[in-house]
Amino acid sequence: MTSLPLLRVRNLSSEFVTTDGTVARALDDVSFDVHPGQTVGLVGESGCGKTTTLLSIMRLLPVSARITSGQVLFNGTDLLGLSEADMRRCRWKELAIVFQGAMNALNPVMTVGEQIREAILLHDLMDSSHATRRVDELLDMVGIAASRRDQYPHQYSGGMRQRAMIAMALACQPSLLFADEPTTALDVMVQAQILELLQKIQKLLGLAVVLVTHDLGVVAEVCDAVVVMYGGKVAENGPVDEVYNHPRHPYTQRLLEAFPDLNRPAGSLATIPGTPPRLNALPPGCRFAPRCHKAFDRCHIEAPVETGLGRGHTAACHLLEKTEAAK
Repeated sequence: MTSLPLLRVRNLSSEFVTTDGTVARALDDVSFDVHPGQTVGLVGESGCGKTTTLLSIMRLLPVSARITSGQVLFNGTDLLGLSEADMRRCRWKELAIVFQGAMNALNPVMTVGEQIREAILLHDLMDSSHATRRVDELLDMVGIAASRRDQYPHQYSGGMRQRAMIAMALACQPSLLFADEPTTALDVMVQAQILELLQKIQKLLGLAVVLVTHDLGVVAEVCDAVVVMYGGKVAENGPVDEVYNHPRHPYTQRLLEAFPDLNRPAGSLATIPGTPPRLNALPPGCRFAPRCHKAFDRCHIEAPVETGLGRGHTAACHLLEKTEAAK
């Protein structure tokens, strides 16, 4: 990538206070870049910090959570330093998000058209009559007939509700779109249609997209770069072809070995023993060490640092520190 990053996340850390008063470190020094027009996938098991990363960037964390350190630079401006009023103006207009579970994200007592129109009017982008025409354009863009503008969310299928959420996210013409598991609870055919729609819109509008997903196949198909997260930290980060063809972190290796591959002999899928760590009871050292098939004594004592591997590829593993030092 030769262009300057549109978004630069640097050493972002967030924490939650649990009901018993303990602190859960949800994000710890998370860093990655998103360039204009690029699609970046955030992958990892449930609870690894993917959604919390998006909510921290958008400053939409619940009241039980807070950002403790780091920078979120969007076009050079640190979003964490903005007032809430300025951040509210930035949301939807510059950064937009498609939430997981469209039925819960849409207001059940407002028509779909009203909800999209409201987003446009709240940001003073145009007058009422122009906003209505813009709603019809957006619905057409995502494959929904304008005649269904005045229907309520419960009158839409699951796939249509997700399309409506995408239309709403695009209402104020943002340059960066976050998509948090946009195909959750949809059948396989509809999932493929939604992903195809996101790709089409991205090319049409020149959007940058950050896609949260569990599906490594989706990342391979639609993403330019991938950020592999584990226990609230970045385990590996880099171009998709580089990370998939030369995975260097043991966690990434196991994830890829656990993914079905027609070129691999039947019955040879890998598994990762154990479960991800509790964020309010994190292990010392490397967070993956208790489950790692390559861990040694140092892994259980000292946290690894990020190691540059060339071509924008990085990973955090003590084994890599030894390898790079030997070169």
